Amino acid sequence: MKSRTVWVDSPGAKRYRFHDEHPFHPIRLTLTEQLLQISGALDQSHRIESPAGQEAEQAIRALHRPDYVAAVEALSAQRPAPDAVRTAEMFGLQPDGDTPYFAGMHEASLSVVSGSLAAADAVMSGSADRALHLAGGLHHAFPERAAGFCVYNDAAAAIALIRKRYGCRVLYIDTDVHHGDGVQWFYYTDPEVFTFSIHETGRYLFPGTGFAHERGVSSGYGSCLNLAMEPYTEDDSWLECFETALEKAAAVFQPDVVVSQHGCDAHAWDPLAHIHCSMRIYRDMPRMIRSVADRYADGRWIALGGGGYDHYRVAPRAWGLLWLEMTGHPLLEAIDASPAGSALPAGWPLPGTGDLPPDMPATWLDDTSTWIPMPRRSEIAANNRKMLELALQHLG
Repeated sequence: MKSRTVWVDSPGAKRYRFHDEHPFHPIRLTLTEQLLQISGALDQSHRIESPAGQEAEQAIRALHRPDYVAAVEALSAQRPAPDAVRTAEMFGLQPDGDTPYFAGMHEASLSVVSGSLAAADAVMSGSADRALHLAGGLHHAFPERAAGFCVYNDAAAAIALIRKRYGCRVLYIDTDVHHGDGVQWFYYTDPEVFTFSIHETGRYLFPGTGFAHERGVSSGYGSCLNLAMEPYTEDDSWLECFETALEKAAAVFQPDVVVSQHGCDAHAWDPLAHIHCSMRIYRDMPRMIRSVADRYADGRWIALGGGGYDHYRVAPRAWGLLWLEMTGHPLLEAIDASPAGSALPAGWPLPGTGDLPPDMPATWLDDTSTWIPMPRRSEIAANNRKMLELALQHLG
């Protein structure tokens, strides 16, 4: 019998690659696929391939400003014209910035959008209950510019397809350590799309937004919830805030479908943020999201990737745990039975898969008994509870 959870392949998405030294690198996708295949959790029966980009072209032109799309196309050439290069900075695509232009950028970005549209359509059409598109989750892209490694906003495009084609209410959950700003602003006035983001506070981290007072405007007031967590937050406080807020948001909003973004950069080892969580949050958050989808949305759940810049030690395990939860794989029983989780499979990563760090983990979870606790743990947790209380005020 065909699996009711599908893994969406978008072959061109692995060409979404800025340069070898850039932190947003597709090696994360390769490592995750290897881990799941060697674990016996991913095979051809799960896979669907996204179609060519005709629908994606229409989607991005409906979302993004025409002059921005034209600039992306022009800067995607092997040797962009001088006029295009001169205007690159205006569109957030400067060569020395976070999101530099690269040859084939438009086509690779369309492939990312295609995969997320295919994931959304698979679930909403009823051919699957759950769908994962790990190459997606480019949540920082705006209508008129690129930002934060994101060119076209595939998450916003997937939500737009769900709203237009199926007329369903969407709960968007963003677990990236950076605020899901682009998706929030696309739907800030829409009462049928609830955007919920947990992230490190914008006082210290890009993009500098995502505070409790951002609650939507006009008819969309009340359909936006932000949890701005203190730097050096640890597992217990992160999960307490996430679970409390998610349960409240779902109960109030009553979604028809869940779309989630799974950046895995809130881990203590991630080089681009200051949160001190372990792999435990990446075991527990997908479990909580699935529970909400099952109770409120008849199980309909579309999951996307996102950030995560410890390519070898964190991203493959976090995304692997997400897939195991989405498929209800029996390996989870062994992982849950041990504080550090069961052992990772022998033979992973495969030989020749990049330059492995010397301290590769041996288990699915982390043995946090060896970690030095944060000295301000109680104060950080107390501040997060105060923030949570303020963030939830408008939900009654």
